[in-house]
Amino acid sequence: MTKVTRQVAVCGPRECTRQEAEWARAVGELLARAGITVLCGGGAGVMAAVATGAAEVGGLVIGVRPDTDRDAVCPGLSAVLFTNMGEARNAILVESADAVIVIGGSWGTLSEVALARRRGGIPVVSLGGWQIRDANGRPVAATVGAADPADAVRRALDGIDSAPAEPT
Repeated sequence: MTKVTRQVAVCGPRECTRQEAEWARAVGELLARAGITVLCGGGAGVMAAVATGAAEVGGLVIGVRPDTDRDAVCPGLSAVLFTNMGEARNAILVESADAVIVIGGSWGTLSEVALARRRGGIPVVSLGGWQIRDANGRPVAATVGAADPADAVRRALDGIDSAPAEPT
C-alpha cells in the first residue's frame, strides 16, 4: 500500500491584513519544509500567501477553486481543482485535510471552521480570526489557538500525529 502524504488545509480571507499574509506565507513555508502537502482555496489573500510560502521552498500546493476561472488562480499552485461549486468547495477542502489551520477570518473561513468541527477527528488550529460563543455567550472551543506561524504548524502536526490510526 502506498503511503499518502499528509495534507493540511490553510484557510483564510481573500481580503486579508498584511499581518495575516505574513503569517500565511510563513505557515506555507513551514508546512512545505515538513513535507506536508498544502491545500488552499487557490485565490487571493491568505490563499495566495500560503501558496507563495510553500512554493518558494519547493512544496506541493493544491488549490481547490470555487469556480472555473483560470484567471483567478493565484501563483504558486502545483495543481488546481476547479469545482464550479461556489462555497460548497469548502467541504471538499476540509474533507481532504488531515488538519486545518485558519488564519484570520471571513464568512467563508468561518464556514470552514464549522465544517472541520462538524467532521471531527482532525485538529483545527487558529492564528487570529474567529472567536465563537454559544447562545449564552460562553466561548466555544472550536479551534486551538496558536501564538505564531511556528506554533500553528506545530499544533496542527502534533494533532495529526496523536490522532488514532484509521482502520485498514
